[in-house]
Amino acid sequence: MTNLLVEDIDPALVPEKFKNPETGAVRMDALVKSYGELEKKMSAGPQAPASAEEYCIECAHGMFEPDAEVNQRLYEQGMSQEQVQAVYDLAAEKMIPMLKELSNDMNADREIEKLIAHFGGAEKWKEVSRQLLAFGQRNLPADVLENLSNSYEGVLALHKMMQSDEPGLKQEASNPNSMDMAELKSMMRDPKYWRDKDPATVAKVTEGFEKAYGGK
Repeated sequence: MTNLLVEDIDPALVPEKFKNPETGAVRMDALVKSYGELEKKMSAGPQAPASAEEYCIECAHGMFEPDAEVNQRLYEQGMSQEQVQAVYDLAAEKMIPMLKELSNDMNADREIEKLIAHFGGAEKWKEVSRQLLAFGQRNLPADVLENLSNSYEGVLALHKMMQSDEPGLKQEASNPNSMDMAELKSMMRDPKYWRDKDPATVAKVTEGFEKAYGGK
C-alpha cells in the first residue's frame, strides 16, 4: 500500500485552518488532532441534547403523550433523541396491547351486567348462557357464534334464534330491512368466509344474523 506523505497532499484541497498562515504549508499536527477529536466523538455514540425540553418525541398512536418528568430523568441518564424515542416506542409496544385488553375486559363486564339484568339475575343468566352455547354450537358456524357472544345485542339475537321454531339458517329473516337468509347463505359459501376467515366478511355475516333476529 502506498503511503500518503504530506508532500503528496494537494494544498488546494485542505481547509485553511489546517494550513500555516504564513507559508500556506499543510499542518499535519492540526490534521491529526482534528481526526482524533472526530474519532472520539463518533465512538462516543449519540449525544444528548442541550436540555430535556429539546427532545422531540412522536406519539402518533395517541394512547399517551410525552411526559416532561420522564424526559428529564432520561436526559439525566445522558440519553440522545433517538434513545429516548426508542424508550417511548417500547413503552407503546408493550402498553397499548395491555390497555386494549383491559378495555375489552371492562366492556365485557358491562355487557354481562346488562345481560344479567335482562334475564332476571345471575342464576337465570347462567342457565340461559349454557343453553345459548349448546344451541349455537349445534346451529351456527363457530366464528358467527363467537362474534354474537361478544356483545349484548348479539346474545339477544342468539336468544331470539333459540326461541324460534326454525332456528339458525333455516328461518327466513323477519325484519324486512335485514339481509335475507339466501344472501347470508351465499356469503357463507364465499371462500373469503369459510376458507380465508376474512374479518370484514365474517363481521358482515354476523351483522346479518343480528339484524335478522335482533329486530334492528
